[in-house]
Amino acid sequence: MIDDNDVIETLEELETFLILVEKGGLGLNNAAGVALATNNSNGRPFVAVLDDQHQLVLGRWVTQEVFDNGKDLVRNGPKKSH
Repeated sequence: MIDDNDVIETLEELETFLILVEKGGLGLNNAAGVALATNNSNGRPFVAVLDDQHQLVLGRWVTQEVFDNGKDLVRNGPKKSH
């Protein structure tokens, strides 16, 4: 499920999103991981929240800049205090 109207445009927004996922603030059940990916049909980049079976639980579109520069943030997790 990806909301076309909700695009993450900055690394700060990406970090906030990751913190919300980590804290359970989005009400997601069985969220096990986060990854940056591209849509197979159109190549559009997004951040994906995955369950323990690697199925998409939630997705948010990201700008190309966030996709290119946010990989370490997704890989290593947010640095802000929780």
